[in-house]
Amino acid sequence: MVAITFLLLLLQGLIQYPRQAGDGLDEATRERMQQRAQYLHQEMARLLQELEHKSLEQSHRAWGALLVWHFWALLGVLVVLLALGFGLWKMGRRPDNGSGQKESSSSYDTVAPKEVEGQKSSVEEESNDGCEAGSCVAAKEEEVSNGENREEVNAAAGHEAHRQDAKEEDNEQNAKRSLGSLSEELIQLPVVELEKGCSLVSHLVGKLTHIFGQGLSDTFYPVPQEAIGVGSAFEGWSPRAEDAVYSVLVPLSPPRGHTFQLELDTAGMPQRTFRVRVELLCTCTREQLGQDVLCFLHHPEEELRRKQEPSLLHTLCTGSYLDVEKTAHWFCRFVRVAWLLLPESRRWCFKWQPSRRGCKFQLSKDQESFTAEVVFGVRRGDSDIFVGSQPAQGGTPSTAWLETCAVAEAKFFQHISRQAPQDSWHCTCLQLLSRSLLGVGLSSYTLKTVLMHLLSTVPLTRWRRRHFRQRLLDILEFLHCCLQTGRLKHFVIGNQRFPPEISLPSDLRLAEAPNLLQHLASDQEAHLRAVQEYMCLLHSLKQQLIHGR
Repeated sequence: MVAITFLLLLLQGLIQYPRQAGDGLDEATRERMQQRAQYLHQEMARLLQELEHKSLEQSHRAWGALLVWHFWALLGVLVVLLALGFGLWKMGRRPDNGSGQKESSSSYDTVAPKEVEGQKSSVEEESNDGCEAGSCVAAKEEEVSNGENREEVNAAAGHEAHRQDAKEEDNEQNAKRSLGSLSEELIQLPVVELEKGCSLVSHLVGKLTHIFGQGLSDTFYPVPQEAIGVGSAFEGWSPRAEDAVYSVLVPLSPPRGHTFQLELDTAGMPQRTFRVRVELLCTCTREQLGQDVLCFLHHPEEELRRKQEPSLLHTLCTGSYLDVEKTAHWFCRFVRVAWLLLPESRRWCFKWQPSRRGCKFQLSKDQESFTAEVVFGVRRGDSDIFVGSQPAQGGTPSTAWLETCAVAEAKFFQHISRQAPQDSWHCTCLQLLSRSLLGVGLSSYTLKTVLMHLLSTVPLTRWRRRHFRQRLLDILEFLHCCLQTGRLKHFVIGNQRFPPEISLPSDLRLAEAPNLLQHLASDQEAHLRAVQEYMCLLHSLKQQLIHGR
């Protein structure tokens, strides 16, 4: 290992020529950054290949193969050094180009692009299984046509940066050898049990909404409907059970004499937002039928104030729009009272957690603890798409309701579970990878989107335990491909192959799929940071596979 590191540093010193003055320095720096980006992509691809080809070997055989690999790697580096030395010797014998300077192109400049191109094509051929979904394949084609632009990354020049690069390369080699030498007997997968928490939270919120229905029958507050489990825990995966948040979405229906109208708000938010306009309906017919309700439209305000509860417009609205924060405060206040009526209140300790746009609390008993989060939603028509009260970025107006596909995605996982073999490990793959993301900047939703794309392309019979390693590699390769190109399509929006039994609004199914990595395509620093986070994910994954922690 020391010999290889030394040779790599020697090779790095050989290809660094004296810097030119003026614009030449910027051009040389740009070329070095391109070469560094190419090297980083190659190393990640090689790391995945090593994990695939060597992970099934026994430990003693893996060490032998590792020694053979070191021999051939050393031999290859020596051959490259000899070739570079010969090229540098020839370059030193070249005549001047007429301007008093020798030609600045080297054998590395002329040979390396061809070598990189050949390696890249072989990697792409071997990784078709992991990138066969349409979005990633299209992204690869775009990357080939715009390769040079993708490789112009922001990096600091100088000797300190080069020493740091050499250290990172050494770490990548260590991760590659460690992952490649793993045998299946060494793998320890963390156990995360979510069923009990999902059952407890669903049962509890169901009781609370039932009490709501009884207590609010004569008022003009929104009517809570049956809660729907959403998020990672209800989908069957979560990084760690102790950190799991059991999220449920409670649909809200308008009270009698009111109606909800959704208005798209194009205020420049990264996620589509809506406002819920509350309008009054004429209830004179109900009044004539003897129902105990006065029409808000056709009765004097004074009589309404004396004989009837105020309308929703005067309680939970700001102007004519349903207010998220007022609704959350009202719901939490009612939960405090309803909780005391449940028998669970005598066995479980109930503790509130701060949340401006939802209702979040913790249940604990002895050594058990569960964190539940209730968000509210208004359904778009009769579809499985809602506008919800989920937390948003700072500065979001309290009348803004964010469009969410959480219910549709949860139903997609249920759809897969019904069709997949009983021993399917698709959720285990996502659980293991999301656990490895702790401390890494990549989001678990990005991994989840990659998995959903692969679940719709790789046959479900190939997600069993014996396919675990290959499917894990597919996810990593797909993610690698997306990070390289800065493109990852939203799985629900614009997906015409989405299961038809899960109802989507027609405009959403036919819309253009948003690019979840658009920020990487327009920000080179963010792109480089995402690639480095991907490398951190690989190193963390190694620890997860070996130690199960």
